[in-house]
Amino acid sequence: MDETKTYSTNDIENAEVAMMIKEIAENIKEKGYNPINQIVGYLVSDDPGYISSYKGSRKKIVKYDRTKIIEVLVKEFIK
Repeated sequence: MDETKTYSTNDIENAEVAMMIKEIAENIKEKGYNPINQIVGYLVSDDPGYISSYKGSRKKIVKYDRTKIIEVLVKEFIK
């Protein structure tokens, strides 16, 4: 078991985006909103106002390109 495991920067970024989406979805649920509606609203409109600022969610989601977020969501869905 002395093998070296390598990860691509794309794999790492995809994992970060997936964790961020899950965290934001939980934060949105805590506030009593529908996370699917809120995240889709943001992705379609590019209006960060769809994402609550609760626990820094809005700041976190705008750090990533919307195209990257959609790519990660689709990859997770078709696994």
